[in-house]
Amino acid sequence: MESGPAIFAGLVFALFGGAVMVWTATRARHREPIAHGVNQVASVTLAGLASVVSMGLAVYCLTRL
Repeated sequence: MESGPAIFAGLVFALFGGAVMVWTATRARHREPIAHGVNQVASVTLAGLASVVSMGLAVYCLTRL
């Protein structure tokens, strides 16, 4: 009964983490700003950290089935 919400949450975390990771990599490769008014290195680091945390939460949710 509780596997449905775990699957949904895991997929949402995975999609969000993957999208942030691809978006950050694309913006960094083209040397475009990730966040306006923020140092490039700091913004790439924080966006990368957010995507890794989100992917980690996805793995956690999907392994709890």
